Amino acid sequence: MARPSKYDTATQQRAVRMYFERLEDGDISKAAARREIGELLGVKESTLRNWVRKQEQQEQAPQPGSLSYEQLQAAYEEQAKEVAKLRRANDILKTASGFFRPGGARPQTSVVVDFIRTYRNRFGVESICETLTAHGIAIAPSTFYAHQSRGFGPTDAELDEAYAAHRIYRLWEDNRKVYGRRKLWKAAIRDGMLIGRDQVERLMKITGIRGVSRGMHRKKTTVANPAHRRHPDLVDRRWTYPWHPDQWWIADFTYAWTREGFCYVAFIVDAYSRQVLGWVVTTVMDTRMVLMALEHALFSRKRTRMDFTATGIVHHSDAGVQYTSLAFTDALADAGLQGSIGSVGDALDNAMMESTIGLYKTELIDLDPARTWRDAREIETETASWIYWYNHQRLHSSIGDVPPIEYEQDYEDINTARKAQ
Repeated sequence: MARPSKYDTATQQRAVRMYFERLEDGDISKAAARREIGELLGVKESTLRNWVRKQEQQEQAPQPGSLSYEQLQAAYEEQAKEVAKLRRANDILKTASGFFRPGGARPQTSVVVDFIRTYRNRFGVESICETLTAHGIAIAPSTFYAHQSRGFGPTDAELDEAYAAHRIYRLWEDNRKVYGRRKLWKAAIRDGMLIGRDQVERLMKITGIRGVSRGMHRKKTTVANPAHRRHPDLVDRRWTYPWHPDQWWIADFTYAWTREGFCYVAFIVDAYSRQVLGWVVTTVMDTRMVLMALEHALFSRKRTRMDFTATGIVHHSDAGVQYTSLAFTDALADAGLQGSIGSVGDALDNAMMESTIGLYKTELIDLDPARTWRDAREIETETASWIYWYNHQRLHSSIGDVPPIEYEQDYEDINTARKAQ
């Protein structure tokens, strides 16, 4: 099957809407917002920029000539400040390149602190730390001031431990602050650290971090309709059976409470790699919701694999009315998928999706008990971020402690090598 020549309308509208919503937060530039939203949804920044320009033209933005003198003056002053900041950052980097030893490794913290101490009167401590951190040499002003208060005399062992603790904390922070001892230890090994599990636990105590635990909250979302025809159960709880991607797709949805009421999140996951292929956030628990998730999953595969065909893939779900409806049954048939339905109200018959949804609720929706979600729009934005991390970075013990994207790529590499022999 040929690669689609363009994105579907729903993907374009979602990307543009999420871009403008991200700008409303006020803490990001337009280019950074395009990169962030494009990365989350798998859209090139240049493509998203064209969509945004088209949207702005349609809205007939005011001409530049309509700006007042005060507005032009303010824009000029803001631009001048930005240019000055960039020049200072460039001077800091040029000075640092001559101060640090050549090579790709990060300089030791003592060397970085010595650089800050030497040039703090010229550039300022905060400016140096901000510039170095933005270019891969992470250091906080508090680290410099802590060394200053001790007379710049920490031992090598103290520095090594501090650096290890910092790396552990950053790994925990980069993984959405959900990893416990075992997962964080695995992540540290993958990051190149020679460290034991007990040492990871000790550094976690030093930095005051901990993993999250799953809750036991339940809400019934599966409502069966005896009048609907049901597909047979082709999975029969054999969750370890698939041996390649796109053999079984597992589907389900969950709910989240916001200040504007309930919203619903539907998922489709590849049973082989645990990758989330399709998802959608809606405010109505109806058939259209699961249809949109299916369309997203099909488009995701077609966009990344030129030879993709859905023919023969088993689509497994529970017996909810959304999945047994005539419209959804016809959509499966049109796409070439085989329908499979588990028991009503039996979590084991859809255990894989129960596990995925449990992770989603624990690691995102219920992560901060004090947080109240504003609306479905906020849920959608944060869900996009969580799914990107889940597919590209999160370690899954069920597939050998690697991310789903990496697991599928390993399969493709092995399969390609076998065909070449």
